[in-house]
Amino acid sequence: MAATAVRYLRSVGAPTATDPATDPAGEPFEVLPRPDLRAVGDDERLPVEPAEFRRVLGHFATGVTVVTAHDEDGPAGFACQSFASLSLDPPLIAFMVARTSTTWPRIARAGAFCVNVLGAHQGELCRGFAVSGADKFAGVVHTASPATGSPLLDSVPAWIDCTIHAVHTGGDHLIVVGRVAALGAEHEGAPLLFHRGKFGRFSP
Repeated sequence: MAATAVRYLRSVGAPTATDPATDPAGEPFEVLPRPDLRAVGDDERLPVEPAEFRRVLGHFATGVTVVTAHDEDGPAGFACQSFASLSLDPPLIAFMVARTSTTWPRIARAGAFCVNVLGAHQGELCRGFAVSGADKFAGVVHTASPATGSPLLDSVPAWIDCTIHAVHTGGDHLIVVGRVAALGAEHEGAPLLFHRGKFGRFSP
């Protein structure tokens, strides 16, 4: 089939990339170099306003988590809706964090974290972890997660205990890939949802 295709291309004058070592009838030719990769120019970017970007993407409902870690200064954490499962084998998850986050450097130093999946009754807890500069753990009951010792918040429906597997750049955010070391789902209940800037509940 391949030889027939090559003969047809030659008959119509089209260039072929045959290898004389495997096709005695072929003739070698000089391959042109690949063009250099380049970044997208400013004049090529789509005119997307940040407010419009947020408005449209806000129509995608997500769950809500609190990502926690424990470094030499104590517990640290932040509210995160940009979370997803990534791989089954090996077990990997991912979350996105703004480069300007003051909590991320502490998680990076710890090298491990726990993703606390919030339930429908934990909206206020989420708001507390969404505030920058406050004592986010004041009055928050938590224990050490079994694998990494990261803060495991009380009464969360599910949790995923991870070590940092990789970190990738993604514009003004970082994409953090975690390798799952332990996980569990001890509490039943509806999830906390985030949609168009507001918390909501799942109604079956």
